[in-house]
Amino acid sequence: MRRCVRAFAAWAGSVPSRAPNAPPFSRLPLLLLSGARAVAAPPSLLLLPGCGVSPAPSVLGLPCCWLPGRAEGERRLVAAAAAAAAAASHSRPLHSASGSFASRGASGPRCSPAAMPEKRPFERLPAEVCPVNYGLCLKPDLIDFTFEGKLEAAVQVRQPTNQIVMNCADIDIITASYAPEGDEEIHATGFNYQNEDEKVTLSFPSTLQKGTGTLKIDFVGELNDKMKGFYRSKYITPSGDTRFAAVTQFEATDARRAFPCWDEPAIKATFDISLVVPKDKVALSNMNVTDRKPYPDDENLVEVKFARTPIMSTYLVAFVVGEYDFVETRSSDGVLVRVYTPVGKAEQGKFALEVAAKTLPFYKDYFNVPYPLPKIDLIAIADFAAGAMENWGLVTYRETALLIDPKNSCSSSRQWVALVVGHELAHQWFGNLVTMVNVGHPSEVDEIFDAISYSKGASVIRMLHDYIGDEDFRKGMHLYLTKFQEKNAATEDLWECLKQASGKPIAAVMNTWTKQMGFSLIYVEAEQQEEDKVLKLVQKKFFASGPYSGEDCPQWMVPISICTSEDPSCAKMQVLMDKPELTLLLKDVKPDQWVKLNLGTVGFYRTQYSPDMLESLLPVIRDLSLPPVDRLGLQNDLFSLARAGIISTVEVLKVMEAFVNEPNYTVWSDLSCNLGILSTLLSHTDFYEEIQVFVRDVFSPIGERLGWDPKPGEGHLDALLRGLVLGKLGKAGHKATLEEARRRFKDHVEGKHILSADLRSPVYVTVLKHGDSATLDTMLKLNKQADMQEERNRIERVLGAISQPELIQKVLTFALSEEVRPQDTVSVIGGVAGGSKQGRKAAWKFVKDNWEELYNRYQGGFLISRLIKLSVDGFAIDKMAAEIKAFFESHPAPSAERTIQQCCENILLNAAWLKRDAEDIHQYLLQRKALLAMV
Repeated sequence: MRRCVRAFAAWAGSVPSRAPNAPPFSRLPLLLLSGARAVAAPPSLLLLPGCGVSPAPSVLGLPCCWLPGRAEGERRLVAAAAAAAAAASHSRPLHSASGSFASRGASGPRCSPAAMPEKRPFERLPAEVCPVNYGLCLKPDLIDFTFEGKLEAAVQVRQPTNQIVMNCADIDIITASYAPEGDEEIHATGFNYQNEDEKVTLSFPSTLQKGTGTLKIDFVGELNDKMKGFYRSKYITPSGDTRFAAVTQFEATDARRAFPCWDEPAIKATFDISLVVPKDKVALSNMNVTDRKPYPDDENLVEVKFARTPIMSTYLVAFVVGEYDFVETRSSDGVLVRVYTPVGKAEQGKFALEVAAKTLPFYKDYFNVPYPLPKIDLIAIADFAAGAMENWGLVTYRETALLIDPKNSCSSSRQWVALVVGHELAHQWFGNLVTMVNVGHPSEVDEIFDAISYSKGASVIRMLHDYIGDEDFRKGMHLYLTKFQEKNAATEDLWECLKQASGKPIAAVMNTWTKQMGFSLIYVEAEQQEEDKVLKLVQKKFFASGPYSGEDCPQWMVPISICTSEDPSCAKMQVLMDKPELTLLLKDVKPDQWVKLNLGTVGFYRTQYSPDMLESLLPVIRDLSLPPVDRLGLQNDLFSLARAGIISTVEVLKVMEAFVNEPNYTVWSDLSCNLGILSTLLSHTDFYEEIQVFVRDVFSPIGERLGWDPKPGEGHLDALLRGLVLGKLGKAGHKATLEEARRRFKDHVEGKHILSADLRSPVYVTVLKHGDSATLDTMLKLNKQADMQEERNRIERVLGAISQPELIQKVLTFALSEEVRPQDTVSVIGGVAGGSKQGRKAAWKFVKDNWEELYNRYQGGFLISRLIKLSVDGFAIDKMAAEIKAFFESHPAPSAERTIQQCCENILLNAAWLKRDAEDIHQYLLQRKALLAMV
């Protein structure tokens, strides 16, 4: 799921620039991503920020996963979110939890961007020569960590030339030649490497004439340890031996590190791949094996040949060599499905196997387009930077995104695996079968996958699906997939197909969302006229820093849906708002009936109600007559309005108290997230404990109702809710929760009563938050003993909850040790930064002190951006923005430039929020405490 550039295989316009004085939008692509993460601001939630678990299918009706064993009605994989969801998001994150997104929308106080080296002008590969077919043979050496390669590419020379320019990085070419069809071979006389551009120019002594021919290249390379290109992944065998696998991660521009190629998404070809590997190893690639025979030069090796691929982009090529077990089945439409696991853990692949086998025919039916390959392999990779990667026919995953231990995996892990599997399989259609047009500058690819691309993209697609309707959406998707299969498509191609299917002005509507930055705030007030209500709607631009005050306010074409107390689940009116103000007449809506905009929280806009309209909605939050997703959306809007300074944070706290009877996990998940953001903000004050009292008061009733142990008839969502609530109460210092967590932890450690998987995270974080050095040592011992990566990650992510300064340093040192997988170091450091005020300061200092090692470890990839964000995003002091800016001026991180700018902006917004509302919040909490003491 990385997030390479393709949304339904298309550009969706532009990503807003975050630079001061920038034009309204830059030329960076905005992916129509979907499914996994929607945020507190942009609205239209599919996954809540900082929570790490997607909302339940039964709540939003937009599931991204299939939960085996659930009732058929709950097993909905809505393609609007799954096609959007999967297709869209991308390989990298579907990361599970982590902090709030920066800036959330349009401008506010800005930090000048860190001075990064100016990018050289980027030029695409020349079009004189293009590939038709790659014949590729690779021979990895798992002892010396090198590989040899032979390339025989059928190419077409379109214009006479005496050179061939290809992408090539970290590869040494030994020989190269070109043979025109039916003519003699011409040997290259020089190889000119342009390392900064990751290109090589092959020079020939005579002109290559128009026509077809064969390009042959012999080359060698290194199996690197950077988790990109063709790299080595370390794993431990059941007998305790350390071994290595050779694996690939090519998205977005790293196929060039495995073989010289035309490494641009639009330059497609077929591939004939063979691998020379030790005979006791498993060898996999995109297609099925057609031949496996002894290698003539070494009796310990075999050559494994694979069938020819369809026409595809280089970033989707994949191969794996290592030791694996597998489980297999066939989907109902005849596709061979296998899940490859570490040796001895085949049982842990069965859950993902069931999900995959049911998901493939679902997509086939939904889009009326069959999966085009004869097989699909899903494989767990020990060292893997992304969450997963949708390589055509060979999908690679982190272990925690694919493996489920029937006895020791928690409910949230099952949901995560189901989501990721569904997401990656949707990419087999969107991104693989149909691919986006060319990306921009390679250095921009890693930095564009932020809340805008993921969350705005996801939310806009969800709104579009609702606006069109499911039937026409499916028709449009079918038309799009069949028209552009094995080709590249642009945004306009998608809009045209959906227009043909629905008859609606799709491009006109969607261009207002994809070609201008931000989203709208709809202010609404109501006036009673006898038995009717008149609504006045005013559209403005939402700004994270407060009400928009510019003269030329952009406008969006906003699909508005309105429901009333007569039927909260059905739209009484639907209208397309295409101007700044709109007056609507709602017939037969009595004075005592409430009115709510944005039914189902589908629209990508914020809503601000007049005081009387908001007041009328509070009772239906308490009595639960407002549907869950609308309760969630209402609270979420109010929280974002408070962050922006449009309303007081105190107003939001009062509304939060109306959720005392709330039973829904997804609603609580968003409440928890928003209270977490507020707690982090108030950690900069001397009344932090007061907000913890508020948290305890809000969560105690639901905690008492749930208890610690499952009750008969409970399901998946109840388990998620119990873990969320107990963890929140434990971190907030709820006395009874703390005592029970300590008791259960002691029994767990002593082996008297092993904690259920769903209780481990809340218990671990609670005892660590209020623990000492002995507690930390015990947790580190548990981590070392854990055989399952899920358990190791569960522990590593909560270690930062420890509060003593010397123990915080111990955790940070542990983060860079051999005991933590490279991709998980970021989560450990991020956990420290998010654990406490002291942890935040210590984590940032640790990052600065160890910057060179961290930057080299991740080679400037997306994990660097994630590390920076998790380390600094919680600050709320103006001078910290300046400090961060200054640090990255002297320590450039080009691939994280956008993240750095967003973090500086977010810190300034946090500081402004704190200055604006801190005293009012403090007074409210004190008054509330005094009133409760009198009861």
